[in-house]
Amino acid sequence: AVVSSSGINAEYGVLAVERRNTINSLLDDTFGSEKIYRLGSDVACSVAGITSDANVLTSRLRLIAQRYEFTYQESIPVEQLVRNICDIKQRYTQTGGLRPFGVSLLFMGWDARYGFQLYQSDPSGNYGGWKAACIGHNHASAVSLLKQEYKEDGCSVKEALLLAVKVLSKTLDINKLTSEKIQIATLTRSGDRTVIKVLNGDETSKLITEYEAEAKRLEEEKKGASGSKA
Repeated sequence: AVVSSSGINAEYGVLAVERRNTINSLLDDTFGSEKIYRLGSDVACSVAGITSDANVLTSRLRLIAQRYEFTYQESIPVEQLVRNICDIKQRYTQTGGLRPFGVSLLFMGWDARYGFQLYQSDPSGNYGGWKAACIGHNHASAVSLLKQEYKEDGCSVKEALLLAVKVLSKTLDINKLTSEKIQIATLTRSGDRTVIKVLNGDETSKLITEYEAEAKRLEEEKKGASGSKA
C-alpha cells in the first residue's frame, strides 16, 4: 500500500506525520501495522511503499544500530546508519536475481555531532539531509507547500506539528483529517536522553482541532479584508 509521510526538522526536535492505511471497522487496532519505527535509542523512521519490504529494512536497521551500540557503547551516528542501509539498497538495484526494495524512508534522529537531523532515502539507495521533506503519494504537492510555509530561520516543535498537519490536510485525498487517519511521532531531547513519542488519538485530535481553528480564523480575516476593499 502506498502511504504518505511528512517530516520536519524543528529547532528543538524532529517530527514525522504518517497517513494510516485504509481504515476498516473490522480491523483490530491492537495488531495494526506500524508505519513509524523506532530503530535505536536516538533514531526512528517512517515509511512509504510496500510494507513487507519496509519490515525487512527496518529489521536490518535495528540490527545495524544494536551491533554498533554493543561494540562502541554509544548510539550510532544518524547519517552512518542511513548510509549503511542505503548501501544495501543500492546493491539490490544491480545484482542479478534481486529486485530493489519498493519503499522510501524518512529518518529522524539526534546525535552529539549534528544535533537533530532529518534524512530521506529512496529505493535506489540515494539519500540526503532535509529541513522538511515528504515521501509517498502526492509528495510533489506536499513538498511545494512545505517550500512556501517552512520558516528558514527554524520553527518550534509545535509550529512544525501544525505545519505537518496542514500539509497532509491540503494534499491527501481525504475529506477530513481525523486521528484514525494519521499517525504523528516526535523526537526530542529531555536532559541527556532522546525521547521518541507517538501521539495518542486524543493528542492528535487536539492538534487537528487547533489547526482547523487557525485555518478558519485566517479564512475569516481574508474574507474581512476582501469585504473592506470592496
